[in-house]
Amino acid sequence: MTKAMTLGGVLAAIGVLLPSAMVGAQTPAAAPAEPRPAEEMRSASPLAPLAWLEGCWRGDVNQREFREQWLPLRGDLLVGISHTVSEGRTLGYEYLRVENRADGVYYVAVPAGTSEIALKLVKTAVDGGITTFTFANPALDFPRQLSYRRDPDGWLYATLDGKVQGADRQVIYPMRRIDCETGVLIRK
Repeated sequence: MTKAMTLGGVLAAIGVLLPSAMVGAQTPAAAPAEPRPAEEMRSASPLAPLAWLEGCWRGDVNQREFREQWLPLRGDLLVGISHTVSEGRTLGYEYLRVENRADGVYYVAVPAGTSEIALKLVKTAVDGGITTFTFANPALDFPRQLSYRRDPDGWLYATLDGKVQGADRQVIYPMRRIDCETGVLIRK
């Protein structure tokens, strides 16, 4: 079959008969629908203030490398994954999402081998160029609170707070934006 063959020619070749008026006629191309600009769709979402997470993030602490990768905001949902490695071995991973529910915006994590953990967005704070999004779930021990802090110098700080064996515990994951394929730092 050649590229120049018409739809009528293709149908005739496979044994479909068309009225003579249609044979050889070109099927008019339907005008593509005007897509809504991605920015317009994102800005209409209550998740729009978190759309900056899109892309890949990497950090290293105590010989542990951790990465997060977030897909673009689509369908009123941010989807991501977290992966922690030490000395070439996976220590943990979790599936992540930020979603809008009837009672607010939630950060949902599903660590490997466990059920999901949901924390509700309880505060967004802006101090200078730093924006902090705080999610909480007082029913959990750890993490009871998760904060994503966006620093104007290109840093993302994920901070988990709560109690471990009755003692207060805080873990901070400092990350920088990287190229998803190469892992090279992106300076923005």
